[in-house]
Amino acid sequence: MDLNRVNKIDDFVKVKNILVSVADKTNIESFIKNLLKINPEINIFSTGGTYTKINSFLDEKEKKNLKKVSEYTGQPEMQGGLVKTLDFKIYLGLLSETYNDFHKEDLKRTSAVEIDMVVCNLYPFEETIKKEGINIEDARSNIDIGGPCMLRASAKNFLRVASVCDPKDYDKIIKELENNDGAISFDYRLKLSRKTFNHTANYDKAISEYLLTATAEGVYNAE
Repeated sequence: MDLNRVNKIDDFVKVKNILVSVADKTNIESFIKNLLKINPEINIFSTGGTYTKINSFLDEKEKKNLKKVSEYTGQPEMQGGLVKTLDFKIYLGLLSETYNDFHKEDLKRTSAVEIDMVVCNLYPFEETIKKEGINIEDARSNIDIGGPCMLRASAKNFLRVASVCDPKDYDKIIKELENNDGAISFDYRLKLSRKTFNHTANYDKAISEYLLTATAEGVYNAE
């Protein structure tokens, strides 16, 4: 297999398009509002409850910056929100490289945009399994699929994309953007990537350890 190797990148990447899907909505209002102050032209792509939350605090002018992922991709969400962001246009926008002519052609062909930042945190699996009376179906329902995929894709492409998995980093990211005319440096993108891969690794580890001892006894009615 021929690996896609890169030898040219931009140190600073201006954040123009962001993808937001968060289970923990702590401080998301102030973060989005500050992003809009820094770049009033920023495009915000979002899904489900996150879209509803963001739409609730934007004024009429700001609402023009907010777009449903389903409208962008042309694919409605799967019932129960099981599939929302797992779409070629999304991952093309996350994984495309700035100086790759083939990627540019793919973006043009599909009318896709480069996504410069992913803001995502995951379904609360560990918090769920700590509760009393939880069974394997409760746990299964809180296994996030789209979130880890988005985070891993954005973290892999730290060459261009900022991967944000922790609400505690919002203020630091805003300062980074304010200090660099709305852009994020390579060093900071790499730092965020390290944190993201550690986060998703711990998430998968928690699921794996739970399933080692969990049983389905009394939960499902097999036909």
